Amino acid sequence: MSIAGAVEALKQGKVIIITGDRFRRGDMDFAIAAQHATPEAINFMATHGRGLICLAMQQDRAMRLGIGLMNPGKDRQSGRPLGRSIEAAEGVTTGISAADRAQTVKVAVAPEATADDIVSPGHIFPLICAPGGVQERPAAAEAAIELTRRAGCGDAAVICSIMRDDGEMARPGDIADLVERFGLEIADIGDLLGENAATEAAHG
Repeated sequence: MSIAGAVEALKQGKVIIITGDRFRRGDMDFAIAAQHATPEAINFMATHGRGLICLAMQQDRAMRLGIGLMNPGKDRQSGRPLGRSIEAAEGVTTGISAADRAQTVKVAVAPEATADDIVSPGHIFPLICAPGGVQERPAAAEAAIELTRRAGCGDAAVICSIMRDDGEMARPGDIADLVERFGLEIADIGDLLGENAATEAAHG
């Protein structure tokens, strides 16, 4: 388990696991660079993760796509930075198949994408990340974007929370077989924050 190993896996277009989300009591997520989110990768997440498949993006991209937070105020706030759900305006059928969701991600992260390229509601759920990244909000979405950027794979990532077979949220002790079976790299948010702090200290 290392940040470097996770970054290299993302660079190769592989799915990784992110642990240590401080806002969800230790829930774990699959993550992949959005530009590598193939139908096969989406299907892997849906099959073995079982959670909500989300597209983590920065605020500037959300603005270009015309996506705002579902609940931008402070009242009845869950703290989850979810935007309205989206679908590609073209190239999809029902929208929920792995291929259709991969198409929606591809359209949404295209450099020239605008609000005209997506429709709502849909089957991909945007997460609009904090401007200060993982330092501001030490959660899976922000961590996935930072790791993806380190890998040189853009600034958006697809994540999916991991559930056990019985429907409960997976914990570190539950994923050993999954990690071994698929050779998955693991990145812990605490380690990422530690690296960032060490880098800042070195340049301070």
